[in-house]
Amino acid sequence: RWHPELADQQLEHPYFEVRAIAARHASVFRLNGLMNDPDETVRLQVAARLSPSQLERLMHDPHREVRLRVAQRIDPMRLAGMRQDGDYGVREIVAQRRPLALLATMAYDPERSVREIVARRLPMPALFILAGDPEPEVRRAVAESLPEVLLGRMADDPDWRVRWEVARRAPLALLGALREDTDSEVRQMVRDRLAVPKESHHG
Repeated sequence: RWHPELADQQLEHPYFEVRAIAARHASVFRLNGLMNDPDETVRLQVAARLSPSQLERLMHDPHREVRLRVAQRIDPMRLAGMRQDGDYGVREIVAQRRPLALLATMAYDPERSVREIVARRLPMPALFILAGDPEPEVRRAVAESLPEVLLGRMADDPDWRVRWEVARRAPLALLGALREDTDSEVRQMVRDRLAVPKESHHG
């Protein structure tokens, strides 16, 4: 930190911690040579400092921390190469940052948390892909995002949390199907919404 001009001279130091500290302060023009450093601590520093356009070579780094950093910093248009990463934490970041037009391909991700992020971001009509997802958390995210007039098709969802979300957001005309719901929380939400007093007119 005190002598950044010395950092360039320490990039090939035999001890990884010295190389990692040097990588934090060295000239960015010298960092390319450290992309293949044997230690992930050094590569992590490189991933933090290279310009986003230079990060593609680290997209398939063997260490998840390096790939997480790359996923956070690389140009969103270049994230396609990471959407099938072996680590779901990396795929979660990809799902958060991918352009919406390219997000639908992640609706079939094997990890529930990734599909939940996709459900919160995916525009219509692609969002319908997830309305029949096997995981209730994902379907609830869909129910939170669907246009209100389309919520009727989720009113008979097997999970009460999804039906509660429908009861909370659907137009009043669609609530009849949930009046006699098997779950008390859902019935209460319907009652609360149907009981909202109309504005009184003092004449």
